[in-house]
Amino acid sequence: MNKTKKILIVDDDTNICELLRLYIEKDGFDTAIANNGTQALKLFEQEKPDLIMLDIMLPELDGWQVCREIRKTSQVPIIMLTAKGEVFDKVLGLELGADDYVVKPFEAKEVVARIHAVLRRTNSNEAPNVKEVVWDKLSINLTNYELKVDGVQIDTPPKEMELLYHLASNPNRVFTRDQLLDEVWGFDYYGDSRTVDVHVKRLREKIDGVSPQWELKTVWGVGYKFEVKE
Repeated sequence: MNKTKKILIVDDDTNICELLRLYIEKDGFDTAIANNGTQALKLFEQEKPDLIMLDIMLPELDGWQVCREIRKTSQVPIIMLTAKGEVFDKVLGLELGADDYVVKPFEAKEVVARIHAVLRRTNSNEAPNVKEVVWDKLSINLTNYELKVDGVQIDTPPKEMELLYHLASNPNRVFTRDQLLDEVWGFDYYGDSRTVDVHVKRLREKIDGVSPQWELKTVWGVGYKFEVKE
C-alpha cells in the first residue's frame, strides 16, 4: 500500500493556507502548514514532506532563504507561490532549485494540477525503466537523479539534471530555448527564455572542459545543443 504523500504549505496568509489545505486534502494528500520561514524549516525536518508549496514573501525568513536552506540537504520538489511574477523572481527561484511557480491570484484546482505534474516529473518510482545517458566521463541518471562527472557525483538541482539529460539524449540536435522550455519544463510552465540560459550557465560550471569528446554548446541566434565530436 502506497504511503499518502504529504504537502507542506508555507504562506503567512492563513486564508490561502486553509484554501490550499482543503483542495489538496480533498485530492488525497496529507498536509502540514507553516506561516513563517523559521517554522517552515522546522516542519520540513519534522514532517519530511514529499513536496513544498512555498510563498516568497514570508516573515522571519523569506521564501528564497527557505529554498536555499532546504536545497543544502534535499531535492524535495518545491513550487514557489509568488504575487510578483516578474522574470527576475522566476530566474532567481530556478537558480536556487525551485521546480515550478504559481502566480497569485491562482485557482486552487490549477495548484493541485501543478502538484501532480511536478510529482510525476520528480518521482523516480513512477519510472520503472532506468533512464541514463552515458558519455565519456559523464553519467546522467534520471531515475536516481544522479550526475557523475569524471566519476564524482555532483549535487545538481532536478531541473538542471532534466535539461542536461534531454540535450545529451539527443546528441548534435539543436534545440531553441522555447523548445527546451516546452519539452523540459512542460506545457504548464510559463517561463522566459532566460530561464534556459540560467540553467545552461549552471551546468557549464559543472561540466565544461571535462572531456574533449563532447561539449554543451551555444548555437548563436538559435539555442543549444550537446555536441559530440566524431
